[in-house]
Amino acid sequence: MGAEFGHRGERLGLPQDGPGSVASVGRRVGALFIDWAVAMLIAYGLLANGEPQATGNWALAVFVVMSLLTVGTVGSTPGKRLLGLRVVAVEGLGRLVLWRVAIRTVLLGAAVPALVWDRDGRGLHDRLSGAVQVRT
Repeated sequence: MGAEFGHRGERLGLPQDGPGSVASVGRRVGALFIDWAVAMLIAYGLLANGEPQATGNWALAVFVVMSLLTVGTVGSTPGKRLLGLRVVAVEGLGRLVLWRVAIRTVLLGAAVPALVWDRDGRGLHDRLSGAVQVRT
């Protein structure tokens, strides 16, 4: 009953599990939670002058800058690093070039693309930027 599509990442040439496999939704959400918490702490402590109302607005800016800088340089955000994930280019599975990191980060900041996934478990922001999140 139904079609067999194989494991997540099979179409991309990735293993079913272990290092290099597509990251699970749970790990990706956990990493996002950690990154957002870091962004909120930075925004609250350094930019919002302790005002809770302004913290959320500043946190989004901090999150976007943090994602752009860390994914663009080391391939993972602090949350991804803690949970053993990295963002790689689908072609060649190396680091993303800066313009792809920028596209991915802007789409992630918009939130909607991150909520739409393909059958490989990649969010629209990853798909449009030619990226995939894998386990390290």
